[in-house]
Amino acid sequence: MAFGQAESLSPFVATRIGAGIAVSGAAIALYNRITVRRLTNRPASVIEPVTVCVPARDEATRLPWLITDLRAQLGVARMTVLVLDDGSTDDTFAAATAAAGADPRITVLRNDTEPAPGWTGKAAACARLAEEVSTPSLVFLDADVRLAPQAIAGAVTALRKQQVALVSPWPRQRAESVAEALVQPLLCWSWAASLPISVGNRSLRPSTAVACGQFLVFDTAAYRAVGGHAAVAASVTEDLDIARTLRRAGQHTVLVAAGSLANTRMYTGAAELDAGYTRWLWSAYGGTRVGGAAVGIFAALGYWLPPLAAVLGHGAVRRAGLLGYAAAVIGRLLARSTETGGPLAGADVIAALAHPFSVAAYLRLWVRSHRARRRGALEWKGRVVDTAGVGARLASD
Repeated sequence: MAFGQAESLSPFVATRIGAGIAVSGAAIALYNRITVRRLTNRPASVIEPVTVCVPARDEATRLPWLITDLRAQLGVARMTVLVLDDGSTDDTFAAATAAAGADPRITVLRNDTEPAPGWTGKAAACARLAEEVSTPSLVFLDADVRLAPQAIAGAVTALRKQQVALVSPWPRQRAESVAEALVQPLLCWSWAASLPISVGNRSLRPSTAVACGQFLVFDTAAYRAVGGHAAVAASVTEDLDIARTLRRAGQHTVLVAAGSLANTRMYTGAAELDAGYTRWLWSAYGGTRVGGAAVGIFAALGYWLPPLAAVLGHGAVRRAGLLGYAAAVIGRLLARSTETGGPLAGADVIAALAHPFSVAAYLRLWVRSHRARRRGALEWKGRVVDTAGVGARLASD
């Protein structure tokens, strides 16, 4: 009798645990929606000189749009732009030169050498761009970012106003295919539903750092004091690791929402998304399968079990499942709203309703990334990704 009762209670208990995970995530997402600082369209004026660095490899179609946006920036009268064509196999250099026109603020450089051993292409390109920079503030932008006219001024103003070493403005992640809509919003949701950002921003704990390499704004002196991108030369997540490096050195880093001033389509279509995440996702959760398995179990409890219980369960089990699923959807919508800073589209609602499938797609990419790493088959834009250095770093952390 006792065994039968325990057995009958177990689905309810498990579903309640899962619902609790989802409700907790939604509560954190609500807190962040209310409290996360954001860049706004309010006019800002920056007096100090600013250098914007743009590493670009095979970005002939997207880079000209960013250069056009940079030429239209307001409130940064002393802005210099350095663009590096990093060994592209397409017409990136010609496209960048044409987009820059005769603008004296913009210099387009070309690099035809491969990264030195122990360096990723992105870190090497950023380090080269930063070599000759002497301005007090230093901005790194990915080539696929689009900017509103106040974006650079607003971001540098946030850096100085908050008196920190690094501000990471989080761009709105555009998703224009089914695969992108399933996966891309998880980038923001992953921190918005798990970490109270106002607490993380005040902390020096490396584990609470959040950064997005698509748009980074550094105090140049602090950047150089920790070694710049040389300190994260082998990292496949150099943005997050350089924020952690700054915090270990006693420097504060903060994340701000910038969806109204910056947006990006990180990957175009399922194939590019698959290759992009496969390149680096193996390094998540300490780079170990044990850490990933623990996250997988957590995700299954919180975001698969409740919807299954809502469909297949009865009575209290179904009610707990419905609560958990509703909380997961609400958490996704709150995270997306934090990211965009504006009203949500119908596609955002549909993507949130498909959250269990999003989590499944993400975990599938994580498994593929680990398999590719074991086979030595990681590559991005024609370059092999050497994981030995970052693997050693993860093991020592």
